[in-house]
Amino acid sequence: MKRNAFFDNARVLLIFLVVFGHMLQPLIDGSRGLHTLYIWIYTFHMPAFVLLSGFFAKGSGDKGYIMKLAKKLLLPYFIFQVLYTLFYFLLGKESWQTGLFDPQWSLWFLFSLFSWHLLLILFRKMPVGLGIVLSVVIGLIVGYFDDIGHTFSLSRTFVFFPFFLIGFWLTEKQILQVKRKSVKATSLVIMVGLAAALYYAPDFNSGWLLASKSYIDLGMEDYGGLARLFVYITAAIMVTSILAWVPTKSLGWVTSLGGRTLYVYLLHGFLIQFFRQADLFEVNNIVELLGIAGLSASIVIVLSSRPILGIWQPFIEGKATIIKNTLREI
Repeated sequence: MKRNAFFDNARVLLIFLVVFGHMLQPLIDGSRGLHTLYIWIYTFHMPAFVLLSGFFAKGSGDKGYIMKLAKKLLLPYFIFQVLYTLFYFLLGKESWQTGLFDPQWSLWFLFSLFSWHLLLILFRKMPVGLGIVLSVVIGLIVGYFDDIGHTFSLSRTFVFFPFFLIGFWLTEKQILQVKRKSVKATSLVIMVGLAAALYYAPDFNSGWLLASKSYIDLGMEDYGGLARLFVYITAAIMVTSILAWVPTKSLGWVTSLGGRTLYVYLLHGFLIQFFRQADLFEVNNIVELLGIAGLSASIVIVLSSRPILGIWQPFIEGKATIIKNTLREI
């Protein structure tokens, strides 16, 4: 598939928001503004990431793709599961002990991404509408089972799968419909309106957006399915609104970072967890907030740099072409 700058720009924006959101999380208590910003970001950034992952899964189902997928996703998952466990132990985190299939922090995405590709084997054989509706129904139902949670990333796998499936079925032309002027104008009202609603509404449990807890844990055992349906609708609208403002033209080196988001995703946790453990930052004004945003952008840039890619490529991609090519140049 020929690279389209729009999709790389979208992935750069989203990985920045992943890092920025993780930087903000320990700082939101006691600040309604920061809490609103954090929740606002989480209404769309992972659903959008999942949707784009589904869009780029068009080749799923080819002969031998499962083994290739296991090498691409499960091998780095197991490697980083061990690395993060050791890192947490060295940091002295109480939660460092976990099972091999109980993903450490952000590693759930790798396990879920592998599972979504497997689910496609079944769902791609269904009529589009039926498959999407069924995936939503499953996502609503799993919340009623308290045993479905972090292990094997089952809860997030089923809850986020509708976005992956929608992304799989969407064409490039259909996605780029979000660039229409009418959509962009409406999106401004939606984004500002949601921010205002989150600011003035009672405290909203971020667990609804993380998709890893049951309705019992979220305090809505009876009507959790209805609440999650509302979250689905909100996420879909917000994903559309955000993508409407993603540039379609290449932004040079910034756009090129869109092909390296997996590195940032896997590696930024080491920095974030160190910052949290050391309690290095606080935000008391707009200048400090901009500083956190600037640091988040710097993390994305550094972790996307060629030296970092060269060091970590064997662990993430299972090859060392960057190092070999660098040595040849020397």
